Amino acid sequence: MTDTPPLPPIAILGAGSMGGAILHGLVRSGLAARGVTATNRSVAKAAELDGLAGVTSIALEAQPTGNTDAAAAADIVLIGVKPTMVPDLLREIAPSLRAGTIVVSLAAGVTIATFESLLGDDVAVLRSMPNTPSLVGRGVTGLAAGTHADAGAVAVVRRLFETVGTVVEVPEAQIDALSTISGSGPAYFFLVVEEFTKAAIGKGFSEADARLMAEQTFIGAAALLEASGDDPAELRHRVTSPKGTTERAVAVLHDARLDDVFVRATDAALARAKELAAGA
Repeated sequence: MTDTPPLPPIAILGAGSMGGAILHGLVRSGLAARGVTATNRSVAKAAELDGLAGVTSIALEAQPTGNTDAAAAADIVLIGVKPTMVPDLLREIAPSLRAGTIVVSLAAGVTIATFESLLGDDVAVLRSMPNTPSLVGRGVTGLAAGTHADAGAVAVVRRLFETVGTVVEVPEAQIDALSTISGSGPAYFFLVVEEFTKAAIGKGFSEADARLMAEQTFIGAAALLEASGDDPAELRHRVTSPKGTTERAVAVLHDARLDDVFVRATDAALARAKELAAGA
């Protein structure tokens, strides 16, 4: 529990993987003392959230008005449905929202302008871009404020997302670029661990030992980076003894132009994000 004042009543419409991660973070934090209502389409999905402290879980197939009921009772409404479903959901709940309600998008590619055009001037809109480590409370969430979101609205939504990790406030124009770093970044990391594991197997280690060494080496390195507070380049230099084995390996990686690879990879992701935003 925490001495921090509780968050206002919250609704999560579409408590799937990301909405569910945020829901669990709220419950762990103790900040959801005023209640969270979560909706899912099926009874089976809704049942998975039953029993969480302070959570009311609604199955839309059993309670068709669940989204509007939840939105009407909340001060903060998170929209966690698939991007293609967002406009219809906003039209559905708009008449039920009270003036001053804060609506937060979890949907990739849906602009603040789309939300504001469907919800009107009495609602504060923010656009968020959480990432999958939010599932374990170590996420990074990008947060962009809409036209009618004042400092108070931004602060309360920031507190909400800090229950699942850290928050970076950016203008909306940077949300797509942020998604190529923190949003897609976990996939880049997992790919490197995959390839490192394969390299270990190629040197004669069992698959289990190779995976253990690869995963724990990266997890340990990340923990050292966080605990030390030092620049990653400085930590790399400490591992890289002059004329040693690591220096030889790092030279190969430099020759492969990893700097260019990551620039091209993130540029490709950004181009696709812009295509998705344009409906392509």
